[in-house]
Amino acid sequence: QVQLVESGGGLVQPGGSLRLSCAASRIFFSIYDMGWYRQAPGKQRELVAAITSGSNTNYLDSVKGRFTISRDNAKNTVYLQMNNLKPEDTAVYYCNARVFKSEYWGQGTQVTVSS
Repeated sequence: QVQLVESGGGLVQPGGSLRLSCAASRIFFSIYDMGWYRQAPGKQRELVAAITSGSNTNYLDSVKGRFTISRDNAKNTVYLQMNNLKPEDTAVYYCNARVFKSEYWGQGTQVTVSS
């Protein structure tokens, strides 16, 4: 069974940094487009950052210049480096893997930005 396991969430003060990791197992990782989504209480899930199998990236406008998505195909892992975090970044962050009609989600990791 495919597994996506996120880690790296936590509580951080405004202006701080966190790096999220998503380790994938039982998939041919390198062919998947990977994404990080987030969902805040009472809001819809939104795409924060994505990286294709060819390492093209795109970002939510509000995180451009602060967040960086990357992947390490040798480690079957995708990362989200988050700098200059703001309270509005508080949400559960989910890892997503997608190729053709196959799609998988991780269980989510909580990120809380608060002083």
